[in-house]
Amino acid sequence: MIEKLIEFLKDKNIIILGFGMEGETTYDFIRNHLPTQKLTIADMNEVIIEDYPYLEQDKNLTLILGKNYLDNLEQYDVIIKTPGLSLKDVDISKYKDKITNQLELVLEYLDIFSIGITGTKGKSTTSTLMYNVIKDQGKPVMLLGNIGEPIFHRIDEMKKDTVLVLEMSSHALEFVKRSPNISIFLNAYEEHLDHYVSLEKYVEAKFNIAKYQKASDTFIYNYDNKLMKDFNYNYKESDYAVSIEEEPTTANKTYLKDDNIYINNEKICVQDIKRNLKGMHNLNNIMFILTVAKIMNLDMETVFETIANFKPLEHRMEFVETINGVSYYNDSIATIPEATINGVNAIGNINTLIVGGKDRGVNLEELIEFLAESDIENIVCLHTTGEYIYSKLEKTDKNLFKVNNMESAVKIAKKVTKPGTNCLLSPAAASYGFFKNFKERGEIFKKCVRDRE
Repeated sequence: MIEKLIEFLKDKNIIILGFGMEGETTYDFIRNHLPTQKLTIADMNEVIIEDYPYLEQDKNLTLILGKNYLDNLEQYDVIIKTPGLSLKDVDISKYKDKITNQLELVLEYLDIFSIGITGTKGKSTTSTLMYNVIKDQGKPVMLLGNIGEPIFHRIDEMKKDTVLVLEMSSHALEFVKRSPNISIFLNAYEEHLDHYVSLEKYVEAKFNIAKYQKASDTFIYNYDNKLMKDFNYNYKESDYAVSIEEEPTTANKTYLKDDNIYINNEKICVQDIKRNLKGMHNLNNIMFILTVAKIMNLDMETVFETIANFKPLEHRMEFVETINGVSYYNDSIATIPEATINGVNAIGNINTLIVGGKDRGVNLEELIEFLAESDIENIVCLHTTGEYIYSKLEKTDKNLFKVNNMESAVKIAKKVTKPGTNCLLSPAAASYGFFKNFKERGEIFKKCVRDRE
């Protein structure tokens, strides 16, 4: 399986750009198969040896560390870049075509069937559900990529009949020139504006998931999404449009009609399919899954069973506990306004909302209007965007609370939330600068909820 990839890398002047979890698995793969080949690692971290002391033993390795780690990249044949490393403010014109990553290398050099999933929101849940659907059909399958396990971590285990389910971030897609056999683009909203020169460039990176598909490949896309419509992508006739709002005018389509889900003219199931994933946005994501199942000729009864048994992932509208009649939900993954609106609508009966985080320039006006018109009585505002939301809602009849940490937010929620209702953490903002990531934010929320003091 990997012979073509090894042959491509052999005797090349290679630099691994960014050395975290993915960079380490790239290094391990190259060293396992090309143990004496000269190799370079470049990283901003000047003390990388403290975390990876074994690198000092590699006599064929050059380390370029510190603030000048991006200098002279044009001298290398292959630049294997860590997806999260932004080159937004760097002139890459001399070496742009040399930039690659694990995703592209596997798609290019391994003869293996792949399903790629991207979207501003919902890609982790949809990718994991897709993985479970295929696994429950008895097929060998791997779930890799942005979900947390680097692709090269399991590359030596891949076989010709393995199906790869790949969660693809915009960062991973930004420079790729290869696309999966089945590509899914769930949605696009304002996000990661600190990583791209414009919103259009962010959406453009997402569309790389399908841009390099062959004629025999299939792209499944969101027919309703405004940013995707505005991009005017040139879809193939074999591609599938997915809509929860109307019947698309395309040749291939998945849509709702008369309380049923249809694929082309075939009724697949009722709209209120048994599921634990709440909300219309999750029903929309399930429609993508059903489309793939139909394309791959999977056993649909088993697919329905998998969907019915699938539980929401952690930090995604996750039920925490009911205390004194109040049910607490952790939706820390909600880093954009649309996700918070979806969470409020999906869970329902929200009496207290905890909102706010890092300001990345995302427009909050639609969320503020939604909150002002909602039945939510108590809004606890955290950090930078929380202060802005607070200022915009001061003249409404909402009970507003301004706090600077999660502990205070949850203490207030416990005091003011009415029994028989729900309290939701759904920040509509990034966690960075206040928490390590959305996972830490969610964990702290859950700990505070469960603290009986």
